[in-house]
Amino acid sequence: MQRRLLVVQFLLIGCLVAALAVPLALAYSSHRTGQLLLARRADATRFAELTDRALREGGPSGLTTEVTRYAELYGTAVEIRDRDGQLIAGTPVGGDRAAGRALSGRTTDGLPLLTPFGPPSVLVAEPAGRDDQVSGVVVLRVSTAPARRSVALVWAALAVGSVLALLCSLVAARRLTAWVLRPVDELDRTTREIAEGRLGARIGTVRGPVELRRLEERFNAMADAISMALERQRAFVADASHELRTPLTVLSLRLENLEQHLTREGHPEYQQVLAELDRLEVLLEDLLTLARVEADAGLPETLPADRLLSRLTGWQELYAAKGLTLTVHAPDPEPLPAAVARIADIALDNAAKFVPSGGRVEVSLTGRVLRVADDGPGLDETGRGAALGRFWRAPEQHNVTGSGLGLAIAVELARSCGGTLALLPNQPQGLTVELTIAQ
Repeated sequence: MQRRLLVVQFLLIGCLVAALAVPLALAYSSHRTGQLLLARRADATRFAELTDRALREGGPSGLTTEVTRYAELYGTAVEIRDRDGQLIAGTPVGGDRAAGRALSGRTTDGLPLLTPFGPPSVLVAEPAGRDDQVSGVVVLRVSTAPARRSVALVWAALAVGSVLALLCSLVAARRLTAWVLRPVDELDRTTREIAEGRLGARIGTVRGPVELRRLEERFNAMADAISMALERQRAFVADASHELRTPLTVLSLRLENLEQHLTREGHPEYQQVLAELDRLEVLLEDLLTLARVEADAGLPETLPADRLLSRLTGWQELYAAKGLTLTVHAPDPEPLPAAVARIADIALDNAAKFVPSGGRVEVSLTGRVLRVADDGPGLDETGRGAALGRFWRAPEQHNVTGSGLGLAIAVELARSCGGTLALLPNQPQGLTVELTIAQ
């Protein structure tokens, strides 16, 4: 936006400067052209009077002397002819057309507009005679070099002034644009920080148009309201999960104490109640974990590479007990956020639940990309999109233990460390959990 505003302002200012400078330049050229015409017409009129007098008195000898002195003094060629077109003084200047107009009684009333690029010379013709009787004609070929030099100096001054005006206006336009867009830039920065998970980011006090400052104030108020609502929601989930753990523990103990009073027929139902109670405890634990992750609590910033590899290979014993094969490829590991280990645990735990016996799971760590690929049943495109949500379970896997919050926790962990989590199909079958950590 800033570039477009600058371009528009620069074009408008450039048009305004051109609208002022071009007419001024042309006006000065016209003025200098008129000055040259008036000065040389006065000389041509004087020679016309001398020509008429010489032709009437019968001798052009004095006229020749005047023409020679004038040409030497001003460097202007002079051509004088009688009414029959015969040269009587001076040298031919190639002004036959101008001389013909003068012999018809018309004097030169205009010259081509002088510019720094031309014309190099102009013709000024004046008829000689009294009243309507033309006795001869005077033609001057006038050099325009001094006049063109004057025009060039004025045009150069106007060009320099125009460039300086454009530069000054560009600086002013940049400052004005920066002043107008500074609140927008601050708003963009703050929204980006909030989108990255820093919910405490707010727009500071910046200068700018009053309308944009008012928008910033309302944005901060909106962000505060949303942050407070999210914080209350997280606090409720965390408090509820934490407070329910004690009653569940007491309930579990009392149920165990009741076991000796049950008949043989009641034992199956008793075991089902204990299983549901265990599932509820796992659900509360996962909810508490999710609330802590969303609050960015409890994890160190980085984890050494050797500890991460040790944690990954530590799953091999569990996998072997389930009849699964786990391989880990990490050619050149580097320290990563501690959340990566938690995400790997979640992915490996899911693979251990859903991959049938005899299956294979491969973990690869390349740079800042972690992939956990299995050859289990996998998920279709719709399932892969829904599995990252909360409490989602595949229709054919409702009998598998778990709360349905594992991948949701992994997504929040990935976001907390500036990464992204994706579920991809594995070839020829299975599922790939891919974590990419930004540099």
